[in-house]
Amino acid sequence: MNDAAPPRARPGNPCFSSGPCAKRPGWSIEALSGALLGRSHRAPEGRARLREVIDRSAALLGLPPGWRLGIVPGSDTGAVEMALWALLGSRPVDVLSFESFSATWANDVVAQLRLPEARVIEADYGAFPDLAEVDWSRDVVFAWNGTTSGVRFPGADAIPPEHDGLAICDATSAAFAMELPWDRLDVVTWSWQKVLGGEAAHGMLALSPRAVARLEGAPAPRPLPKLFRLTAKNRLVEGIFTGDTINTPSMLCVEDALDGLRWAEGVGGLPALIRRSENNLAAVARWEAGSSWARFLAADPATRSSTSICLRMVAPWFEALAPAEGVAALAHLTGLLSAEGVAYDIGGYRDAPPGLRLWGGATVETADIEALLQWLDWAESRTRARYA
Repeated sequence: MNDAAPPRARPGNPCFSSGPCAKRPGWSIEALSGALLGRSHRAPEGRARLREVIDRSAALLGLPPGWRLGIVPGSDTGAVEMALWALLGSRPVDVLSFESFSATWANDVVAQLRLPEARVIEADYGAFPDLAEVDWSRDVVFAWNGTTSGVRFPGADAIPPEHDGLAICDATSAAFAMELPWDRLDVVTWSWQKVLGGEAAHGMLALSPRAVARLEGAPAPRPLPKLFRLTAKNRLVEGIFTGDTINTPSMLCVEDALDGLRWAEGVGGLPALIRRSENNLAAVARWEAGSSWARFLAADPATRSSTSICLRMVAPWFEALAPAEGVAALAHLTGLLSAEGVAYDIGGYRDAPPGLRLWGGATVETADIEALLQWLDWAESRTRARYA
């Protein structure tokens, strides 16, 4: 049995889950004391709060003039599905698939929407698809950041400034932590539960003027359920983008979203949020360079995520284990950390290669990441002593 003493430093916040993610530093339940509980979201006060979420989000992210931003049901998943079902069909489509959620969008396009001229451009976990294969005259569906693989889009230059199709971007684990090239995108989605640490179930859908023109000029060639309808009589339902939600939102979650947005403004806006996340990645990179047992799942630094930081196990003792034993060893490692109260929910995604996933978004303090890394070494040592 390895009797190495546990590290002295402990993360101030042990929440490193990739969704829902850590609340902003200093958060307490008192931040929600002004929530409009028991009030209608359609009352003037409720509409005003919903509109405030939209306006503050658009300002913080720098949405260009003419874009629409709305609150939609179903978290980021609902926002992406809305876009796919309402917008696709009038052009051929390319889908980039390189981790679990982008694979889901590919399946929706091919198996559910059954679009005849759909192509899926794939890459394994840890890699990014070959962008040279993408035809930007087609509609293109992609994630800016692969939440389950720790791989992100390599940069705006890969998207032509002028393109005939629509660039439909799932940015749920990128928005507020990475630069998004709004001038090269047409549809962008995210949720409240990621970089700003909000609560789940609510999505955000941003539409460029080109996307609105598609909605109004080329209606979806399929029936749409109420939750997916963005137009009425071939005109955009503008209320969705001014605070009139399609279904009933949680006003408690709305209050929490506003708290996160105000915090983000107070720490310096988008540049500060990006810097906080990049600092977290840099801390992990310094540790990984000297680690004997862990490596980034994303081998290429140009595509390495600063939010969903994924690590794979490379220790010889681990690689010698049978698959079932490897699963047990990882469960033991993460269980040690959870039992010590220093890290919760950091196991890799179920479809990903065996490893760990640390959330490094803007609400996570770099000092907490640095403290956690010492505990990872301790837990690996204890696990190796048991399974090697």
